[in-house]
Amino acid sequence: MDAIITAGGIPKPDEPLFVYTQGNSKALVDVAGKPMIQWILDAISKAKKVENVVIIGLDESASLTCAKKLHYVPNQGGMVDNIRAGTQKVVDLNPSATHVLIVSSDIPTISPEMVDWTVETCLQTDHDMYYNVVERSVMESRFPGSNRTYTKLKGIQVCGGDMNVVKTWVVLSQRGLWNRLEASRKNVLKQASLVGFDTLFMILFRLVDLAGAEKQVSKRMGLKARAVMCPYAEIGMDVDKPNQLEMLRADLSGK
Repeated sequence: MDAIITAGGIPKPDEPLFVYTQGNSKALVDVAGKPMIQWILDAISKAKKVENVVIIGLDESASLTCAKKLHYVPNQGGMVDNIRAGTQKVVDLNPSATHVLIVSSDIPTISPEMVDWTVETCLQTDHDMYYNVVERSVMESRFPGSNRTYTKLKGIQVCGGDMNVVKTWVVLSQRGLWNRLEASRKNVLKQASLVGFDTLFMILFRLVDLAGAEKQVSKRMGLKARAVMCPYAEIGMDVDKPNQLEMLRADLSGK
């Protein structure tokens, strides 16, 4: 499977990480002696299940290295357009590609084993979209004080992961869906319009379990979506705030 790494994010002056990036890409911020995205590339270099790597939002001037063949796509201006452009590049490189691995550039503690686990686990079933979720106890055991945001379901609390698999046709043909997903990320009312107020109500009041939420969301979106219970906190440990950046700098300083 080919991978795309989203590296188009540039923090604005009013955002918490601007003091670290100063108008440059978040993917290039220093983490324990190397650009944050280089940690992801190091993990992918040793992963057995990844062939080509497409980086969205950077170019050769970043001087990144990877054991796999690197390809670059310019920043398209938004998350949805970036993912679509990256997926199109994957299909251009390999017209028979049916899936793509989407990896965020701000999860530097991942390992090759975690990359391979994600690919292998997702391909065990025939779904259109796969979304890693990490249980709260797993996250807080590995990264105490990380201040993640959790969704409360019946009997469990989870946060989302930042390494996921999707079928290429979903990305390239479902433009409206992806735009709605991007618009709903941090807006409860928009989430309700996407998955339905009944589903949102059940999730907010913990009346459904993970399987129930998966079924309801799949029905509303018109796709076969699968939530993958991920045993690796690292896949969900992204860098959005200064304390998270400093936590991961300390975690990786000896590696």
